[in-house]
Amino acid sequence: MKVGLVGLPTVGKTTFFNLLTHANVETSAFQSGKVNANRGLAKVPDDRIDFLAEVYKPKKITYAQIEVIDVPGLVRGASEGKGSGNQFLDNIRQVDCLVHIVRAFSDESVIHTEGSIDIIRDIESINMELLLADLQLVETRIERINTSKKITKEQIAEREVLEKLRDSLENEIGLAGINLSEGEQKVLEHLDFFTAKPMIIVVNVDEEQLAQGYEQRDQVLSYCLGRNLPVFEVSAKAEVEISELDEEDRIAFLEELNIKESGIDLLAKAIYDRLNLISFLTAGEDEVRAWTIKKGTVAKKAAGKIHSDIERGFIRAEVVNFKDFKECGSMAKARDMGKLRLEGKDYVVQDGDIISFRFNV
Repeated sequence: MKVGLVGLPTVGKTTFFNLLTHANVETSAFQSGKVNANRGLAKVPDDRIDFLAEVYKPKKITYAQIEVIDVPGLVRGASEGKGSGNQFLDNIRQVDCLVHIVRAFSDESVIHTEGSIDIIRDIESINMELLLADLQLVETRIERINTSKKITKEQIAEREVLEKLRDSLENEIGLAGINLSEGEQKVLEHLDFFTAKPMIIVVNVDEEQLAQGYEQRDQVLSYCLGRNLPVFEVSAKAEVEISELDEEDRIAFLEELNIKESGIDLLAKAIYDRLNLISFLTAGEDEVRAWTIKKGTVAKKAAGKIHSDIERGFIRAEVVNFKDFKECGSMAKARDMGKLRLEGKDYVVQDGDIISFRFNV
């Protein structure tokens, strides 16, 4: 699964990328004009993995991961190729989720491209560029169909749906707000639209704003609530300081800021949830590991995440949910207390299930 970090220049995107992926990409206080995207893997923090690692003392610990793409800062007119333009758009065309970083902090040494702080304006600027890029794709595709030497039945069906999308986009309605039938969705499954992707808003605040709020906070929360957009307030500057501390000092620093959990950790978990993902777990002396699957995945398909042979030769799954395991303290006690269950191939795997698959090939 891939997530794209988007936003205007100088809002802190690359800093968030570094925090999520533990990379060390150079950041800039100025619009740099860069056109290359940064790519890395973000670990999804999981207390369950930490607990199981304490129990099993494994040789290897593997957390769930998400691929993160930090794209160049978007400017007005990017949908028409201005600034990093089309290359920016190509970088995020196939991501599964967008995280829009917007700036609330004031800093005279970090120039805002619009000359002032206005969070709603900035959100809408990016949204408009994405909408215009979708409209351009729709119009290009319709023109291609219309100029074909021979128009097939499939192309006629596609054009009808594209014209429906064009009407909405011309009225500044993103594709997430359009109801499409299952058949219409299938017609368009070969196309990737920006405004159909799930999005998370991250407001980059300073430490004072994190504690006391920022000027547009009520407006921003209302705006996002009305559009079903999850919104997080994270201080990139504070998170950088947190990331450089050892565990004891880190806990003390979070307590000083009256924060229970790092904003970056919360963001990673929110991205995972926004992508409709869950983790099932495997545990033993060799490895404790989280495996990423979509919600609703059945046991046989989940087995295939580990190895295709396990899916092909699936017999049954031995399952205990993490909450039950933690209460019992060991797999042996979970078995004795009847918490360990045998499930068949059609069992819908639940988040936090600890599973041992039995198979024969």
